[in-house]
Amino acid sequence: MTPWVLRLVIANVGVYFLQTMLPGIEQLLELQAVGLVYRPWTLVTYMFLHANLSHIFWNMLGLYFFGPILEARLGGPRFLRLFLISGAVGGLCWLIFTALPLGGIGALIGASGGVFGVQLGFAYFWPRQPIYIWGIVPIEARWLVVIMTAISLFSGITGSGGGVAHFAHLGGFLGGFLYLRWLEGKQQAPLREWQSAARPAVPRREAPTRSLERWQKIKRDDLHEVNRAELDRILDKIGGSGIASLSQAERDFLDRFSSRLQ
Repeated sequence: MTPWVLRLVIANVGVYFLQTMLPGIEQLLELQAVGLVYRPWTLVTYMFLHANLSHIFWNMLGLYFFGPILEARLGGPRFLRLFLISGAVGGLCWLIFTALPLGGIGALIGASGGVFGVQLGFAYFWPRQPIYIWGIVPIEARWLVVIMTAISLFSGITGSGGGVAHFAHLGGFLGGFLYLRWLEGKQQAPLREWQSAARPAVPRREAPTRSLERWQKIKRDDLHEVNRAELDRILDKIGGSGIASLSQAERDFLDRFSSRLQ
């Protein structure tokens, strides 16, 4: 296992054993609508509580299968943030769509929201990777997420599958997706800045006559012979057919060289 997957598993197992020895710890760490204002940390700590061995086993198994490769792809800090954000958004979705409509009763525990976010992350980067259900039936990761989303949405709306926080699962998917999209945009920001800087600095709105005057000032003798020939061709085209006949690529060519004069 990778470092943060191992730490999360140890933390979950450790807290589970604390639950068995100190039953009152659940009230301090579980997520409750009525107690969130006084115990805001429960939006995170609820993820480390579990109801029984089966509950923690399946959550940790999902973390073990999907977590290491995703942590290797994202790096430890980003992977941890993905897990925590997914779990927190899962908790908020449970509060909004389940707890509050029921008058604020009930409590939420379990790492499912975070694990579902990790599973979403796996499908985000490797959508066609086959996942073998029960080790037998293959299904692509992207379709597994779609099916689980549909099941959770249906069960959450109809109220079937008692005892399972379906909207927390959906929130985990949502939180993971939003974080990955934000991360993707942040990583592409330097590329967009470079593209903006490389774009010719020309007016967005300019009369055709002004454009022609600017293009005619291009110093033909300073150009490479290939660019010189292209300049002559485009200017001849303007003389014969007018500026309106230019393609966008031809305009960009003229703008690129005329911007050097500014």
